[in-house]
Amino acid sequence: MTVIDLESYEDALATYDPVMGLEVHVELGTKTKMFCGCSTELKQDANSQTCPVCLGLPGALPVVNEIGVESAIKIGLALNCEIAEWCRFARKNYFYPDMPKNFQTSQYDEPIAYDGYLDVQLEDGEIFRVQIERAHMEEDTGKSTHVGGATGRIHGASHSLLDYNRAGIPLIEIVTKPIEGAGARAPEVAKAYVAELRELIKALGVSEARMEMGQMRCDVNLSLRPNGTETFGTRSETKNVNSLRSVERAARFEIQRHAAVLNSGGTIVQETRHFHEEDGSTTAGRIKDNAEDYRYFPEPDLVPVAPSRDWVEELRKGLPELPRLRRKRLKEEWGVNEHDMQSILNAGAVDLIVATTDAGAPSDQARKWWMGELARNANETGRSLDELPVTPAQVARVAALVAAGDLNDKLARQVLEGVLAGEGDPDTVVEKRGLKVVSDEGALSTAVDEAIAGNAAIADKIRGGKVAAAGALVGAVMKATRGQADAARVRELILEKLGVEG
Repeated sequence: MTVIDLESYEDALATYDPVMGLEVHVELGTKTKMFCGCSTELKQDANSQTCPVCLGLPGALPVVNEIGVESAIKIGLALNCEIAEWCRFARKNYFYPDMPKNFQTSQYDEPIAYDGYLDVQLEDGEIFRVQIERAHMEEDTGKSTHVGGATGRIHGASHSLLDYNRAGIPLIEIVTKPIEGAGARAPEVAKAYVAELRELIKALGVSEARMEMGQMRCDVNLSLRPNGTETFGTRSETKNVNSLRSVERAARFEIQRHAAVLNSGGTIVQETRHFHEEDGSTTAGRIKDNAEDYRYFPEPDLVPVAPSRDWVEELRKGLPELPRLRRKRLKEEWGVNEHDMQSILNAGAVDLIVATTDAGAPSDQARKWWMGELARNANETGRSLDELPVTPAQVARVAALVAAGDLNDKLARQVLEGVLAGEGDPDTVVEKRGLKVVSDEGALSTAVDEAIAGNAAIADKIRGGKVAAAGALVGAVMKATRGQADAARVRELILEKLGVEG
């Protein structure tokens, strides 16, 4: 890989003002493709979900997917967009092997949703408004697999395999207006915007928006202009970035790369760029076409889309509580501060905590386990919280066992460990591992007597008024019972037996 000289981030921002444009493609969760009845089910045999329409065979006529249109309207409404009373599809003409028709059915100058905005919250609580240019309907391309090269890309490959199962799957492309005024926080704004958009898409139920699976991906357009000027610089477009962290890294890298090129007297080339996850760098792809190079013209095989105002208003009324408003409500209900709520959001724990409270756990206990023991396990195993093999209902059951006095925190951690290891549900793990709290007074009394007899000097200190020393005897009892005693009750028994007021 070619080594690219970079300007330091601080020096780049001392001279230049970054301007961004973010294009996010969302793969809709419809059962069939955008213009035909082929299934959209994942992980099927290559080219098994195709037909004359999505393969672009002569004489095949497309039909618009109504659920795709409905999803586009919902997204537009949630983004505070105007919904077109009349719009149509266009052909975007360019050749690429994974596009069987040699054109993409998309929308050009007449999108279904336009002129909106999305407010996003940065880590310090600041609200930044991102203006939305448009959200339009289109179809996905197929998938190319390049074989024989070292990088998995077309350069250096001996041959390529094509799978058209994905060709024609419904996409919504959401395009921002130029994002100005973010300054040094531009990469953070980019990440926060895509994160908020992902939460919104999931809340609407139109897509799972799993970036790692390609269901949502972002093209990061970036240019620099000298501080104090208004004219935009030449942009680069880093394609198909598929994680929040990578969106931030791509924007930051391009700021540093552009600044280095400009400071050395070079010229920025308008091109696409590939993002490299391993080191956060980008490399050149192809020279970027302008809109006129795609020879857009209205799609002659599809009638215009004209959603009635009654339908639009019905969809507006049916929108769910949007993520930022929901977080504000939950923050107040849970009684947490802004920093803690941001940590919960960053961990992807909001929905898990809500589901755990819905299963009967107090919210503080739900937060405690997801943001404590389970977050630690996720970090250690390199997984996200929702990938852990434990359900909110199981976490709620652990919290219930603690509340009932059947488990203490130490034992509860062991129970969760067992659940994560696949040993069964919490009650099964408790039974198999013998983890229930020892609550039998006779057994506890015997254990306390033994601890006092074995630690006479400490017992004398307690009798002499040094009540804090009781902690050592409590520890001895907990050790003897393998952590299964009720520590508070053990302390009470120790003081009772030694005739000391607690």
